Amino acid sequence: MEASSPISLQQTPHQDYSVSEASPKPYKKSFVTSLMEAATLRTPSFKEDTYFISHLKNSEKKALQELRDKLSGSYGPNAASECSMWGIPLLSINEKADVILLKFLRARDFRVQDSLQMLEKCLSWRKEFGADDIVEEDLGFKELEGVVAYMHGYDREGHPVCYNAYGVFKDKEMYERVFGDEEKLKKFLRWRVQVLERGINLLHFKPGGVNSIIQVTDLKDMPKRELRVASNQILSLFQDNYPEMVARKIFINVPWYFSMLYSMFSPFLTQRTKSKFVISKEGNVAETLYKFIRPEAVPVQYGGLSRPSDLQNGPPKPASEFTVKGGEKVNIQIEGIEAGATITWDIVVGGWDLEYSAEFVPNAVGSYTIAVEKARKIAPSEEAIHNSFTSREAGKMVLSVDNTFSRKKRVAAYRYFVRKSAAIA
Repeated sequence: MEASSPISLQQTPHQDYSVSEASPKPYKKSFVTSLMEAATLRTPSFKEDTYFISHLKNSEKKALQELRDKLSGSYGPNAASECSMWGIPLLSINEKADVILLKFLRARDFRVQDSLQMLEKCLSWRKEFGADDIVEEDLGFKELEGVVAYMHGYDREGHPVCYNAYGVFKDKEMYERVFGDEEKLKKFLRWRVQVLERGINLLHFKPGGVNSIIQVTDLKDMPKRELRVASNQILSLFQDNYPEMVARKIFINVPWYFSMLYSMFSPFLTQRTKSKFVISKEGNVAETLYKFIRPEAVPVQYGGLSRPSDLQNGPPKPASEFTVKGGEKVNIQIEGIEAGATITWDIVVGGWDLEYSAEFVPNAVGSYTIAVEKARKIAPSEEAIHNSFTSREAGKMVLSVDNTFSRKKRVAAYRYFVRKSAAIA
């Protein structure tokens, strides 16, 4: 059960933070910083289509009907069996079919003939590739699941989130095992499509519903040159056959040269495509992801509270978010803990690099405070702390994060639950 007593956040500014400090020199942005800002702040955020027919312009409604007619004319009497995706007959007059057709129209700026060609090629590819049945296949990539590409939780708006991290392929043995020859590459591409299809099966295909996923791509240690062929083929497959299926593309642990490359090819991207991009440099991963995904749904390796085993126990327990400003120490006081109760907690601070401690303070006068976790410096790479403590007397738990020796503000989150116990000995 949840503790009934309120939680207080006590923020104590570092008293000597600005004492005897010389006047700061004018701040000059480096070339790299300027590139990062240009890449991050270039466009307004993407606004997803609602897919309500009533929201369409007259010209768009006309294009939708025209696409239906042309598709029906192309397939004739076989239209019902041949024209379907994700179990949805495209020529049936229903809202799910409309959502799919509108995705193809949007991808080609409502040019009907171009949309028809794209749709027909996609239908042909899905049949040849066996995309409709691929989710059930065992492709033998158990070692890559949950590491290289995987669906994990939802964002704040309910979109399924797909994480991609190719840093493991810097290991030459792993690279050869997966991409060693043409057949292995084809098998990997098939597996990567399987992961995407699993995500798409979570979509509503309904006006006003969740009709696209979120892609989070971790660029840390990614071997660019070695993965060029695989990356290009994945990109081509997805662009040609999964139009408007991604609401947002978040790039994390972005090296400085990526921003320079982005500034070069950005002029060739449409405003709509650019508005889907979010670029986050190393050190800002949790801060970026928390804007779109709640901490309890962010994987622990990215500064969240979610572990793979959590997803097997139903929806994650909600976390409380807070910030730790530079020069502050934050105390989280969890009061009302009864004797014999066990309190379990998770806590994380994005990019840690500060001190953390936990102590139990008994209510009884004269009782000693118990150092549950002694103060220690948490490394930037450390994942969320998960711990529990059984009290022998009533009191409160105090979790402390000390950021007094830093100027950087950090995002953070915690959650807890208290389980009452029978009388203790």
